[in-house]
Amino acid sequence: MKFSRFTALVAFGLAASSSLPAAQTGRPSGLDITDAYQYFLGRLLVLRQEHLDFKGGFKWNEVIHREPGGVASANPSLDVALSEAWVAVDEKSCTIVELPAIRKRYYTVQVVNGWGETVANINERNYPGQPAGRYGLCLRGANVSLPQGAQRVDVPGRKSRVLMRIELGADPAEAVKLQRQIKLYATGKPKIEPAVEITLFENDQLPRIEAFNRVDAILASERDIGSDMDIPQAKARAIAKAARDVEELKRIDEVILKQAIPQFQKALLAQGTRRNGWHRPARVGNYGSDYVSRSLANHASLWANNSREVITFKASTDGKGQPLGGSNVYTLTFPKGQPQSLVRYFWSVTAVDSVKSQVMENTHKVYLFDTHSKLYTGKDGSRTLYFAPKLPDGTPPQNWLPTAAGQNYNLTFRFYGPRDDVASGGYFPPPLVKKN
Repeated sequence: MKFSRFTALVAFGLAASSSLPAAQTGRPSGLDITDAYQYFLGRLLVLRQEHLDFKGGFKWNEVIHREPGGVASANPSLDVALSEAWVAVDEKSCTIVELPAIRKRYYTVQVVNGWGETVANINERNYPGQPAGRYGLCLRGANVSLPQGAQRVDVPGRKSRVLMRIELGADPAEAVKLQRQIKLYATGKPKIEPAVEITLFENDQLPRIEAFNRVDAILASERDIGSDMDIPQAKARAIAKAARDVEELKRIDEVILKQAIPQFQKALLAQGTRRNGWHRPARVGNYGSDYVSRSLANHASLWANNSREVITFKASTDGKGQPLGGSNVYTLTFPKGQPQSLVRYFWSVTAVDSVKSQVMENTHKVYLFDTHSKLYTGKDGSRTLYFAPKLPDGTPPQNWLPTAAGQNYNLTFRFYGPRDDVASGGYFPPPLVKKN
């Protein structure tokens, strides 16, 4: 490790100076460093995305309507029309969301704070008295007048990420028409603090000691609504203070490299529950005091909604633990009534390659199955889905999702409005069975 690395850190605000001996600054233990790292990383992942989004064209309190079916993106949402925004509010300004009447199809407006916590879902389930119209996202405690008839929705912080999803369903054109009617605008001119500068990083190259640059500014920029967060925050501050000493800075960086990051990466592989070749995350959307699960979720898939809205299962192996290979034939069989009987709204399953998490192109332009797929049903009511590079002999074409020969891939199964057995964790999809 070259000392020039630490010279760069000084430019970001870590005053590396041997004038403060470790005896004065304290000496965080390896466990404290690991705990603080796993805590703080969750906020850094959201903060990084704020920087990237505004470099990519976002503007405060303006909605971006995504084109449905965008297969070029990673982990695409091919089952919904997606609109996104960053919202800023303060003591004198709220942000209005205008929703058209949406009937007989799933929709939600998810509001996420700067730590990746879902703080609101606007839909007919949570606001049955006003399933459409105007909603005012307002800073909790702010005394702000709203337009007549607007439903107030309090948010805990001055910045929020908003994701609006409408089920594409059997009539995607109608979903897009509804999507384009969504409006979002501020009632005033909120004071917007620029995002705290951080060293941007890739998920496969996580930050080291630079993660603790500007700890106080980052913690002040967004209050953590999770419970019992005083301890990990105190550890993060202690690390930043101790790192003013050059030798301590080197030691902390070494602990992060050899202990904190490997433990986080190990937790990524171990977190959640696995059954039948499918993986379900431990917690999503709302985390209480479980900041490790929050950081893991932010790393795996930012803006995860809570389990009342959607449960996601992912599979990268078959029922025998072997990677899903695009050259093979796999079947997935559901008994009569399933999977539709397991959801209140709809289900979908999408295949993406295991490297870039993008859909595998095919001449048939078939990328998912969902509630509205016209699937063949057996005489006993069962349904079998086929995943293969070519249509297997005797397979109903409508039950075939093409895969790419020579590529490994993953499946993502989403249950929107999961029923009790799915929501509680008792249910997992059937195993994928290799046929060749």
